Amino acid sequence: MTRAASFDRYGPVPPESPVVLSVPHGGRDYPDALLAALRVPAVALRALEDRHADSLALAARREETLFVATRARAWIDLNRAEHERDPQIDEGANLLGRPLSTKVRSGLGLVPRRVGTLGQLWRGRFAGEDVTARILADHRPYHLALGEALAAARARFGIAVLLDVHSMPPLGAPESAPRLVIGDRFGRSAAARFGARVEGVARRHGVAIASNAPYAGGHILERHGDPRRGVHALQLEFDRSLYLDAALDELGAGAATMTALLRATIDALADEALPDALAAE
Repeated sequence: MTRAASFDRYGPVPPESPVVLSVPHGGRDYPDALLAALRVPAVALRALEDRHADSLALAARREETLFVATRARAWIDLNRAEHERDPQIDEGANLLGRPLSTKVRSGLGLVPRRVGTLGQLWRGRFAGEDVTARILADHRPYHLALGEALAAARARFGIAVLLDVHSMPPLGAPESAPRLVIGDRFGRSAAARFGARVEGVARRHGVAIASNAPYAGGHILERHGDPRRGVHALQLEFDRSLYLDAALDELGAGAATMTALLRATIDALADEALPDALAAE
């Protein structure tokens, strides 16, 4: 493992598999400056976490390169672009001259403003230079390292596949709602054959899956997925009730089964990439 300021990297350099894993929302490091700015109880920020998604990825990986964010999403959201700064809480946002994205307007920008029904998270606005410092220290290094790993995998195998691992609250009754959502930005971030392989794994495990609704993938897929250049990027959202306890807080009885599903997904993606990888050798 290699530890950076705000993320951990697992796996060799260069990657030994065309599949690279990312867990951008599993971080549980809450800096003191963040906690001091809160107007809600600190425990409320857990709703922003992909709670223990990092545990699934760590248990599932073998030789694959894996990036796990350690800094909490409430500090900075790695799945948002640098310009998605919220003027309601960020004094530097007004300097950007861009229209606000839907995510920013809903309170889920680069620094989240809201969570659930609690309303505003922060006592006031953050200084623009403070948010810029988070970008420089946490956001850019993660994306730089991830991009370099994908480039190295592509150079070695002729192809790279990014699997961005997330979790979601239950979308409805288990008997009728999807329990996994695969996102490829409606085909823009990955060839359809990779999503089809993931769907096949979910069916074999008896887990209902949906594609791109309600989660099609965010900035990580938009930034790193480039199928025309041999870099495919997928987002996988696990229903938290599949692997957490009844309180959706700690790992539950289903964690081992979901770890096995994630491992099978990684294997299927690597197998789908294998013809390209063999051609590059």
